[in-house]
Amino acid sequence: MFEKLKTLSARLDELEMRLSAPDLYDDPARAAKLLKERGELEPIVTAYRAYERARQAIAEAVELLSDPDMKELAQEELQRAKADEARLTDEIKLLLLPKDPNDGKNIFVEIRGGAGGEESALFAADLYRMYTMYAAGRGWQTEVMSASETELGGYKEIVFRVAGEMVYSRLKFESGVHRVQRVPETESQGRVHTSTTTVAVLPEAEEVDFYLDPNDLRIDTFRSSGAGGQHINKTSSAIRITHIPTNTVVECQDERSQHKNKDKALRVLRSRLYEAEVEKQQASIAADRKSQVGTGDRSERIRTYNFPENRVSDHRIKLTLYKLDQFLNGDMDEILDALIAADTAEKLRAQGEG
Repeated sequence: MFEKLKTLSARLDELEMRLSAPDLYDDPARAAKLLKERGELEPIVTAYRAYERARQAIAEAVELLSDPDMKELAQEELQRAKADEARLTDEIKLLLLPKDPNDGKNIFVEIRGGAGGEESALFAADLYRMYTMYAAGRGWQTEVMSASETELGGYKEIVFRVAGEMVYSRLKFESGVHRVQRVPETESQGRVHTSTTTVAVLPEAEEVDFYLDPNDLRIDTFRSSGAGGQHINKTSSAIRITHIPTNTVVECQDERSQHKNKDKALRVLRSRLYEAEVEKQQASIAADRKSQVGTGDRSERIRTYNFPENRVSDHRIKLTLYKLDQFLNGDMDEILDALIAADTAEKLRAQGEG
């Protein structure tokens, strides 16, 4: 580990020299690349250099222990320097963990009603509201890409985009089956029903991430259906795009413009195909190196929302909170922070075994 840190420290010095060259900014692309690399290296190298200073302080304090006049002061310094060394060792291990390349990306969230019919669709609407409230609290932007509503105001399916700082890093563990236990409004006997809704979180793929060959696409236009007043059925503005090799289908009819619907549908399609490619790559990684938290398996029941008990339970980390009402109003950080911490701990364990 420390050989690697020495190399990184030398690389940072080299970058500082290159960035001070007067002709560098004649090439903005190269300057941006070097600045990005410096930004990634600085926290690691800063921690490493502080660690080296702590090691030096330990050595000096040990020498002073033999001096009767300085012994008490040296013991205090030794204790402080050892505490710094331990803290910085842990910090460096965290900083050296491999970064998820998608963490800084915006996302598409797909919510679909599952088992439970109308009640499942109503819960899909609750989840959509929860995520949009959480996003608003963090200053993120949300945009509906496509939606299929039910008569009672639920969603058979809704796909929306979330844009902002480190969005994927916060919400990537939401993929999976979300189970709800509550008394439906249509239930006259007051019995608790259980239904499920599935959530998929896809990092937004740029064109450079995943190239879509136009020859692989079949694009159909049709008339919008659902709410929309007089505009409905007058023009064929809705778009359906089929990716022929994988038979992946995306529909979009939210915009009045055929061009806008096509643009939205292509963005969602690209991200679905990119995510499928990423999942394939992850499946090839040895099982003991995979995070237990971040499997992203959409068939896995990840969380239960129990209304009678005002309880939300995340089954992956065995965490239960009795504040379901607050959670559904966007107060999600306690569970999200615990998921991220568990994922980090698992990666550290895997790193230690490696």
